[in-house]
Amino acid sequence: MTTTRRTFPPDFTWGSATAAYQIEGAAQEGGRGPSIWDTFSHTAGKVDGGDTGDVACDHYHRWREDVDHLSELGLGAYRLSISWPRVQPGGTGPLNPEGVGFYRDLLAELHRAGISPVVTLYHWDLPQELEDAGGWANRDTAVRFAEYAGLMARALGDAVAVWTTLNEPWCSAYLGYASGVHAPGRTDPAAALAAVHHLNLAHGLAVTAIRAQLPGAKVSITLNLHVVRPQDPASAADRDAVRQVDAVGNRAFLEPLLEGRYPEDLVADTAAISDWAFVREGDLALIQQPLDVLGVNYYATTLVRRFAGSGERVLADSHASTTHSPWVGCADVEFLPQTGPTTAMGWNIDPDGLVELLTSLAAAYPDVPMMVTENGAAFDDVVSGDGRVHDRERVEYLHDHVHAVARARELGADVRGYFAWSLMDNFEWSYGFSKRFGLVRVDYDTLERCWKDSAFWYRALVQTGQIPDVDDIEYAFEA
Repeated sequence: MTTTRRTFPPDFTWGSATAAYQIEGAAQEGGRGPSIWDTFSHTAGKVDGGDTGDVACDHYHRWREDVDHLSELGLGAYRLSISWPRVQPGGTGPLNPEGVGFYRDLLAELHRAGISPVVTLYHWDLPQELEDAGGWANRDTAVRFAEYAGLMARALGDAVAVWTTLNEPWCSAYLGYASGVHAPGRTDPAAALAAVHHLNLAHGLAVTAIRAQLPGAKVSITLNLHVVRPQDPASAADRDAVRQVDAVGNRAFLEPLLEGRYPEDLVADTAAISDWAFVREGDLALIQQPLDVLGVNYYATTLVRRFAGSGERVLADSHASTTHSPWVGCADVEFLPQTGPTTAMGWNIDPDGLVELLTSLAAAYPDVPMMVTENGAAFDDVVSGDGRVHDRERVEYLHDHVHAVARARELGADVRGYFAWSLMDNFEWSYGFSKRFGLVRVDYDTLERCWKDSAFWYRALVQTGQIPDVDDIEYAFEA
């Protein structure tokens, strides 16, 4: 654990993040239409415990209370997502005034509290009607997304500080269409590759649509980028496995978004799966739009080696199903378990990986500012006899990863903000309510919110800009 004290500048952005389907609830209120996550979570066997987001944290009715928590934490920014089916129920046509009104009121309250809204337009809740028409494997979905983005830019205007087009398109494409562990639950590698391109295209078209409505808008995208390491750094085969995974997991998005091209090795590695005919002339120019900031989500690292082809292939990847992998075109790669501490998700804890990721991005794209838009950990929280959650493991995790951000900045990475995932415990996708990431505990029976020790620790960080020691948490016992 890092012990050196580090201080951040006053203009560094401190925030926390949530996603609409994970917290809002009110699934059938206010004119909201069904999303792919409504359908998926209501399908038997898809989500642990049969949980759904029908109620979730009931943020739709408790948003004022939740803004109070953000304000009491002293945060300068809040990263939220808009539920596409709440504001445009079928994914086409005019906006739903009641749905738009919900977000307009929420943004106004955030501004009154001095909190800048960072708004994600797509955090995985595709309107079901669009999935029925082909979903992200269908090019038309990208066009529909751009229309939605333009409508929301007109509706919300300058109430939004930063517009983020997509959250983690890797998950939308590969977990939704290849491994099937996320909605819509398809297991078609060719469809996953088409989804990769159409998500990239959706981003580019949406940026253009937003800026057409708001010429001065700040626009971003958030990627979950993978720090991939070889089991044997001296092995050329293992290093090539890293290259292969890097192409599918990272460069499939970074290169079209920031360089206007797809990696030649990615196309070659996946030639037996797809001919990439979905990429049309002019698409890459549409995708490569200037970004004001690149959002980076980080949780863990990945360890791989070349599969020798004998015995059972190791696939120690939490994103894989028992029969399908999200790593399209990587059938000759093994994903290995890692030693050391892990979170309740089974993800390894490695703050050095965040330093590596941020500095490598800075070296490759020195003119693109970054924000860490998600970082946090699930642990098996216990309510103590005093009614509190003394989540020391999460405090240690946050402490060491914030130090990693400081180290990356010292090494020259232009990182301008950090958003803890998540503000509160919530519906954790296919894990249902079994995993808790929040700074604020949610009692799912009463929906009561309660600060964990990590919330008090994070508030001290935000107030001073100096990273508190892990043991310096007397303030966690304040009334």
